[in-house]
Amino acid sequence: MNDALYRRFLTVAETLSPQLVEALETVGPLEPLRPRQGTSLNDALCRSVAGQQLSVRAARTIWGRVMDRASGQALQAFFLDVDPTELRACGLSGAKARAMRSIAEAFASGVLDDDRLRTVEPAERARLLTSVWGVGPWTADMISMFHFGDVDIWPDGDVTARKTLERLTSRRRKTTKTAARFAPHRSYLSIYMWRYADAAPQL
Repeated sequence: MNDALYRRFLTVAETLSPQLVEALETVGPLEPLRPRQGTSLNDALCRSVAGQQLSVRAARTIWGRVMDRASGQALQAFFLDVDPTELRACGLSGAKARAMRSIAEAFASGVLDDDRLRTVEPAERARLLTSVWGVGPWTADMISMFHFGDVDIWPDGDVTARKTLERLTSRRRKTTKTAARFAPHRSYLSIYMWRYADAAPQL
């Protein structure tokens, strides 16, 4: 996030509420979103699913157990072969264990491909991601933001982002309408809400 974009965010926030301005100033300028290097989409998806509806600390602990159980094996191959009871022993629910296998199968069959998903429109990317069992809209949004570096995602299904924006602006205005004021950089608004609430997702 460069200085010009930060100033634009403050200018837009001034038209919405003093509380939102204060929140942005408290957090300060954000690091720019960029496509993630060195992590496969398979691994990023699985970690995102593993962390759903968990605290940051719990998600980190469970993922650490999964990585220990994989013992350096490529995660796609690991999730194709591992007994689901081993994943449940790591702290994953039965549904999340099933999702890990579904994701690995989608990559093995070519349904998902990292290079292809980098080039398609966000709506098509979300459609392809959510076609895999266990991958919902929230996960698709997180992957678009943090793996592909998409700067214009507002994850309205994220309770923390939505409730924090409501609290800082108005509970009577839909957050999608408020977030639209920050397009085409809505991902940064999401990050501001998480940082201000101190609840950033771990991917």
